Amino acid sequence: MSSPTIWSSGRYDAVGERIAPIAAQVVDAAEQRRALGGADVVDLACGTGSAALAAAARGARVTGVDYTPELVAIAQERDGADAVTWRVGDASDTGLPAGAFDVAVSNMGIIFVDPYRQVSEIVRLLKPAGALAFSAWVRNVENPLFDPVVAVLGAPAKAAFSPDQWGDTVVLTERLGDHFDDINVQRGEHRWEFESMAAALHWLRAESPVHVETFRRADTAQQELLATEFEKALRPHRQRSGAVAFTSPYVVVSARKAHSA
Repeated sequence: MSSPTIWSSGRYDAVGERIAPIAAQVVDAAEQRRALGGADVVDLACGTGSAALAAAARGARVTGVDYTPELVAIAQERDGADAVTWRVGDASDTGLPAGAFDVAVSNMGIIFVDPYRQVSEIVRLLKPAGALAFSAWVRNVENPLFDPVVAVLGAPAKAAFSPDQWGDTVVLTERLGDHFDDINVQRGEHRWEFESMAAALHWLRAESPVHVETFRRADTAQQELLATEFEKALRPHRQRSGAVAFTSPYVVVSARKAHSA
């Protein structure tokens, strides 16, 4: 599982707030599978709890689980948080009772976890015919939030899995197919918008956990190169107003646990 140190860097809620609309879509997709009023729902890798709170607002009994205590602490202070049971724990090894949940949701969370361990845990947690809904980023040809890192620090080391693999329909179908039926994939474009180039660079250097940690691990010369490359990548997205805006593709995936699982 991703290190909690990474996710506690910077200010994760500055990311969570921006992607909260996708969390609402995840909960919508879950509710299309199973009415949430009175349902038992688990939000895995819940971060600061946007999906958990959205499900609770619809009358679900919700448990939110995240590996990073700092994020759970933020979630516990949000409006409506008293309606959710919050736990610090590994999304792929929650320790929660088997067959305890009608629905499992995750907003850009479980994609960072070992996929086979995670799918196994979701199958264990869900009741027969339980519903799953989650979101994932889709790999794009150009990514101004990632390309500068490769330009300065090189491509990341080969890994057994990467988050954006969940955005590939073939891959996600292979991972879910033995355990879930009626897999549905909805596609969207998330709009990132910053009031200025300075605001965008501040978000990268001081708020977005992954980027904050990238800058922290770089030496001084690399940090300056990173800032330069980020500005170069973002420059084509500067609006006449001075704002910086671009979109990132994503999917919302939903499925139903197979009776044989």
